[in-house]
Amino acid sequence: MKQPMGSGLEDRRKAASEAKLELLNKFKAAPDPEMLEKRAERAAVAAAREARRAENLRLKKEKAEREKIEAAERAKAEEEARAAALRLEADKAVAEEAERKAERDRRYAARKARKR
Repeated sequence: MKQPMGSGLEDRRKAASEAKLELLNKFKAAPDPEMLEKRAERAAVAAAREARRAENLRLKKEKAEREKIEAAERAKAEEEARAAALRLEADKAVAEEAERKAERDRRYAARKARKR
């Protein structure tokens, strides 16, 4: 079978290369208004995305700072509660010891009274 003219590999490469150059020259010469619109729209979307990212980053930092402060407050409250519990326990031990001493002294006084 005979091949028609211009269907060779070299011819196809040449045609593709010329089409690419033509398209490139078209965009270099005068940008398409639709393309400029799309480019502006993409830039606006990118700016909005960057603004959202910055806002989210700021909110995360604020939340982390709040959590850090809350954790410090909780630790302080727990330490104060632990110290209060220790004081209460110490006061209770002192009171029990005083009761035992009072009971011992009462028994001692009763024993002395019986001997007299």
